[in-house]
Amino acid sequence: MNKVAKVTIFFWIMKIIATTLGETAGDFISMSLGLGYYVAFAVTFAILAILLFFQIQGDRYRPALYWVAIIATTTAGTEVSDLMDRSLGLGYAMGSLILVACLLSVLAIWYYRDRDLSVYPIARKDAETTYWLAIVFSNSLGTAFGDFLTSNLGLSYIQGAFVTASVIGVVIALHYITKLSDVLLFWLAFIFTRPFGATFGDFLTKPIKDGGLSLPRDYASAIAFILLAVVLFFSVRKEKKVRYPIE
Repeated sequence: MNKVAKVTIFFWIMKIIATTLGETAGDFISMSLGLGYYVAFAVTFAILAILLFFQIQGDRYRPALYWVAIIATTTAGTEVSDLMDRSLGLGYAMGSLILVACLLSVLAIWYYRDRDLSVYPIARKDAETTYWLAIVFSNSLGTAFGDFLTSNLGLSYIQGAFVTASVIGVVIALHYITKLSDVLLFWLAFIFTRPFGATFGDFLTKPIKDGGLSLPRDYASAIAFILLAVVLFFSVRKEKKVRYPIE
């Protein structure tokens, strides 16, 4: 029994693309559609709640449903970050600290209950619920951190991507040269792949004067969605070959 995706190279590629899609889709809902941050927050979390209900109630891992839910968490993360900074006036730094506290609280509850934070396999509904809560907070934290790099520190989108890519590189190195917990490294990588992908979303859609390409947000979202679907197709195909090799 398992309900979640196995952590492979395909997982991380799809995670980065999903974060790019979440950034462009979140901005499309709140800005392009003119709904504002409060309404966009309500809409995206309503969609997320519905998707997670079907995901958690399911009896097995369904790749399409799982990754649509991941996209919804990254979109929700965009709305949370923008809501904290622009509507509540907390700023990205304070918002990041709040989200760190929320994420650590969820992980602490998860560990207290199960004495284990393994992210694969997951079958029990209570474990999967905390898994998704941690994902929502980590994606929101990654969004706020990425916005902090570009808005507060004044980095360009490419520079922000370079900073987060460097952090991801350090995490990968730690995986191979140290005995640090794979669970710890997983959540660090999960957090920092969010701003890494989001900076590309901003690079695609922000005005040219701000260092972007000024692509329409719906076009950028469609491109990211198609790329994710293609990678998911090959991922599922490879997994089936591993499970059911041709004799």
